[in-house]
Amino acid sequence: MIFQRKGSGVSWLLVGLGNPGSKYESTRHNMGFLAVDGLARRKGFRFNKLRFRAWTAEWMVNGEKVLVMKPQTYMNLSGEAVGEAARFYKIPADHVVVISDDISLPVGKLRIRTGGSAGGHNGLKNIIQHLGTDQFPRIKVGVGAPGQAGYDVVDWVIGRPLGEDQKVLMEALDRAGDAAEVLISQGSDRAMNRFN
Repeated sequence: MIFQRKGSGVSWLLVGLGNPGSKYESTRHNMGFLAVDGLARRKGFRFNKLRFRAWTAEWMVNGEKVLVMKPQTYMNLSGEAVGEAARFYKIPADHVVVISDDISLPVGKLRIRTGGSAGGHNGLKNIIQHLGTDQFPRIKVGVGAPGQAGYDVVDWVIGRPLGEDQKVLMEALDRAGDAAEVLISQGSDRAMNRFN
């Protein structure tokens, strides 16, 4: 009989949401991509494999192997990549952590939730559909809403933050990465108390 050493398999998914391609690179909708990219730089892991229709990297957190993903399916089909990886590694939904943008939060504010509706976010909506539940942790990065009435929300989220907004968001992205690490290593309550 072969005993599997604990930590040899992937036990968590950390998913940064965004849209692939240079057109979307530093847009508000790509906060998830930017957060996991920043985490990779700070923690020394690299996105070097294209698997499950996502750029992936492996990251060890407290002896747990985390598959970090940047789905390349475009935002509204993110669940295809996430669902595939979760089924492959038999990862329960409460071990799938998703980082996304949120227009209902002020710029730079973080909100951690252990579940709930998609709140109009198409990436989250698709993940809920593919996981078959809305009970998975998510870290939302506030990008604010357009200031003037009649401004198209799509134009807003695929626009690039500038000036003070950009500075505030860069700091928030580092906090989002830290929040993911605390959530995985110490649990959602600890992460919510510290970062919400």
